[in-house]
Parts: sequence; structure tokens; C-alpha cells
Amino acid sequence: MKTVNRVGLAALSLMLSTSVALAQTEINWWHSMGGELGARLEGIAADFNASQSDYVVVPSYRGEYEESMVNTIAAFRAGEQPHIVQVYEVGTGTMMAAKGAVYPVYQLMADHGSNFDPSAYLPVVTGYYTDTEGNMLSMPFNSSTPILYYNKTAFEAAGLDPDVAPRTWDDIEAFSQQIIDAGAAKCGFTMAYTATWLGTENLSALHNVPYGTLENGFGGLGSELTFNHDLAVRLWEKLAEWQQSGVYSYGGTAGGADNAPKFYSGECAIYMNSSASRAGVLANADGFEVGFGMLPVFGDVAGAPQNSIIGGATLWTLAGHEDAEYEGVAQFLTYLSSPEVQAAWHQATGYLPVTLAAYELSQEQGYYDANPGSDIAIQQINLNPPTENSKGVRFGNMPQIRTVADEELQAVLNGSKTAREALDSAVERGNQILREFEAANQ
Repeated sequence: MKTVNRVGLAALSLMLSTSVALAQTEINWWHSMGGELGARLEGIAADFNASQSDYVVVPSYRGEYEESMVNTIAAFRAGEQPHIVQVYEVGTGTMMAAKGAVYPVYQLMADHGSNFDPSAYLPVVTGYYTDTEGNMLSMPFNSSTPILYYNKTAFEAAGLDPDVAPRTWDDIEAFSQQIIDAGAAKCGFTMAYTATWLGTENLSALHNVPYGTLENGFGGLGSELTFNHDLAVRLWEKLAEWQQSGVYSYGGTAGGADNAPKFYSGECAIYMNSSASRAGVLANADGFEVGFGMLPVFGDVAGAPQNSIIGGATLWTLAGHEDAEYEGVAQFLTYLSSPEVQAAWHQATGYLPVTLAAYELSQEQGYYDANPGSDIAIQQINLNPPTENSKGVRFGNMPQIRTVADEELQAVLNGSKTAREALDSAVERGNQILREFEAANQ
């Protein structure tokens, strides 16, 4: 009898626990973060799930950003879309044009009673992810900006001050040549995301020069690309020259998979990449101390540097789900934006603290004092209030435009085109992509 009672109690307990589990509303979150970043993302979801019993967030890796967008579009057409999807910043224009597919975050939060305040976010973040009426369309999550990393050991060996980063492109050339002449490194510098994020988009923003018309695409359809300006020609002429002399070493297109090892091994003394690369750089730098600096500018351009622009991604809520499920989405996004969660994410990854409260909390915790250079990205992106030219670029089919720019500017580095020819061709081809996007979204 006792055995029967024990079995009966166990069965009842199992039934009750199963009922609780079944009562939880599932929230599907598709993302593009693998490796350590993916593990940290899953940890955030697990912590939220443990903090309450009504909802369970289920993260699912769906490939790199471009692949994830394709998968999301296919899923939406099949009626199998997730509640939340992570989309990189250059996909913003495409998502905005997807009428009926998106539940804007400002509307989501208003509908579900959340105390949501866009002014709580860093101004450059708010400016990028809002529409022309100032409504925030997606939830900032992993925002970044490119910065400069340098080998302090190589600087010292070459007779340079290891605590002073190069500030201008003239500095980059002079420092690099001095390092090479001293035998402290084989090359001066290398970069990731060469043709686009660094070499045209941030170049334009830092010098407060338009990348395109209609506020760099923020004004809607009908915009034209204009990044074939004189400063871009000037930089790409120098990059071609520097590659021949060994000052610059080119290692690949977007993502720069072949560039990072050149810096890690000490082959190149300077490296420009995302602030989110900080953890990887520190973990892989082989036998030298890493310094940090802002991206270089042309020193003879008045007002430069203006401010850099964001990369990374935000979280978009997709339409087509039940209202009770959106209540859970709103609660999760509120949790995700809390100072404690955002500060921990920022400190662990190198992504920007997207809210002012997370930045202030990191200051109070002494993170920046204990980690010199960890606030370089924050300083650089907030140097000045963003202008129409420096709040970012937001065009439809921007990923395809980047691919075109990569193709054309590789031709500069292999000597088959001049910088002017390549940039003019990139703009012409990119504008054709814009016209096609407009035709499909009228």
C-alpha cells in the first residue's frame, strides 16, 4: 500500500509539474550568434525563464545575419515565423519595408503597458532605429562601432609612445613606416569590413559627409547613393599605395576572417575592427599588450571626427501571433533592456551599453577604470550629436549594396581599377539596386 501511495504521489507530482510546464507560453527567438556570444545569449534567456513562470524564451541559432533574414522571410511566408528575430543594422531598411510583417516595438510596448522610453537609449542608437516620427521600430540589443586596436609592444620597440594611438591617416602612415623600418612588425595595419563599414560608411560619418541623399536613406524611398565623394577616393588611392609599400595588408572582404590573425600574431601592428571584437582580440593577442584608439580621420578636414556609426543588430518582433504571446515578448524585451542585463552583456562582449543606465552602472561598478580602453567605442560614437550625415546609413537591400562595394573596391587593391572608377561604378550599381528595391516596395 505504501508503495502504491508513493507511486501515486510521484505520478501526481509529475502531472502537476507537467501542467505548470504546459501553462508556460513559449516565445521563439531566432538569432545569429554562435560560439561564446551565442552561449551568453542563451544564458540571458535562461535567466529570464528562471525569473518567472509564465513564459519560456527559446533561443534558436539560424545562421549568419544574411542567412537568418532569408530563413525568416521564408518562415513568415509559411506562417511559421518566430516571435523575435535578430537582424543586423543594414537590414533595417528592408525590415521597415516589410509591411504587415513587423510589430513595431513602440507599439508592442504601448499595447502591453510597458514603461518604455526611447530616450533611455544612447542617442545614436535611438536615432538609427526610429522612424521619421521618432518611433522606435526594433529593440536595440547588440550595438557596436569600429575602433582601432594596436600592438603596444611593437610601438615601443619602434620608438613610438605605446600610450598614444594614431589619430589621423597621416599618423597611420608615419607610425606604420616607422614600425616596419624598425623591424617591429612586417606590416603597419590591417582592417576588417574594409570596403564598406570602415572604408566608406564610417569614413563618411566621421567626416560629416553624406553617404547618400535623403538623410542617408532615412528619408525613405527615392534616395541616391553618393559615397563616391573625394574623401573616399583619397582614402582608397592611399590604401592601394600602402598595400604596395607594405604599410597596409589586405586580407579579405566583409568580416575580415583573414585579417585578425595578422594582428594576433604580431605581423601587423595596427588593426581596425568592431568594438565587439575586444574580447577576441585580448584573448588571442600573442605575447603583446593591446592598446585602443578611435578610428583615424583626415586631419585637414574641419570638424573631423564627427562621430562613428553603429553596427551590430536589433531585435524585431514579427506579426502573426496571439496577444498573450506578445505580452511575454514585451516582458522579455523589458528584462533584456534592464541596466543589470545590459551592463553585464556590454562588459562581457565589447558591445556598446545601449542604454544610458547601463553605461552609468558600468561606471559605478568601476569597469572602465579596471579595463582601460573599454570606453573608447562609447566616446567615439558620442563625440558629437549625430547629424543627417552621421547617424548611419539606412537603405533597402543594403547588404547587396555592400557586396557591390566590396567587389568594386577589391579592384582598386588588385590594380585593375582606379579609386575613382571603382567608387563611381559601386554607386551606379548600388543605385540600380535601390531602384529595384523601390519598384518592389511601392
